[in-house]
Amino acid sequence: MDGYDETVARLRAAGCVFAEEEAALLLDLPDPGRAIARRVAGEPLEHVLGWAEFAGLRVAVDAGVFVPRRRTEALVRAAVAAGGSVVVDLCCGSGAVGMAVEAALGAVDLTAVDIDPRAVACARRNLGADRVLEGDLFAPLPERLRGRVDLLVVNAPYVPTDAIALMPPEARDHEPMVALDGGSDGLDVHRRVAEGAPDWLAPGGLLLIEAHESQVAAAEAVFAGHGLVVDVVRDPEATVVTGALGTRQGTR
Repeated sequence: MDGYDETVARLRAAGCVFAEEEAALLLDLPDPGRAIARRVAGEPLEHVLGWAEFAGLRVAVDAGVFVPRRRTEALVRAAVAAGGSVVVDLCCGSGAVGMAVEAALGAVDLTAVDIDPRAVACARRNLGADRVLEGDLFAPLPERLRGRVDLLVVNAPYVPTDAIALMPPEARDHEPMVALDGGSDGLDVHRRVAEGAPDWLAPGGLLLIEAHESQVAAAEAVFAGHGLVVDVVRDPEATVVTGALGTRQGTR
């Protein structure tokens, strides 16, 4: 098995920017030789480790599941600033967003949904089996939540289809396309979420969804078209478009 210096050299040669930090983590695993080989072959570090750090938490991330991005912590901060006790995490992936919102707000009525069975299995490990549902957006939500959701947090795919090929190989080759591809302009899922959200939000409830800055104007128009009061939270890490049912607004 390689030692620390040899591992750093192999990782650096494979293009790992943070080779020193990664080497320390990989060498601490039960089978470091296999782990290093997987990382050198291009697998995301989080898939090799089996976890990702997100909003100060260690979130389990299985191979083939979307890796939570640090920039998405902006979505969590915006949701926590708004507050609420009934939370739905759509397109939940590993469940990282819902997990972080609950950690910050305390005990909440949390339900998470994803269409990918691998993501659902992973999120159930993080959030509990009874809180994670498999299905397409709102379809699996129980009727008890209709008109009662305070915070609808969504990290939907928003990469335009033609831009997928420009993503780093570790994302486009190892993460599910359903978690990356947002359609021709990146907003296909955003449109469907905005259409369905008013049926599920409580009076004053808030929809929060991450978007690229270049998509903000289009997303605002979509939200407003479904009767939502629109605001934009611009964080140093990411941009979050919010839509309130009624007069509640997000926090800039």
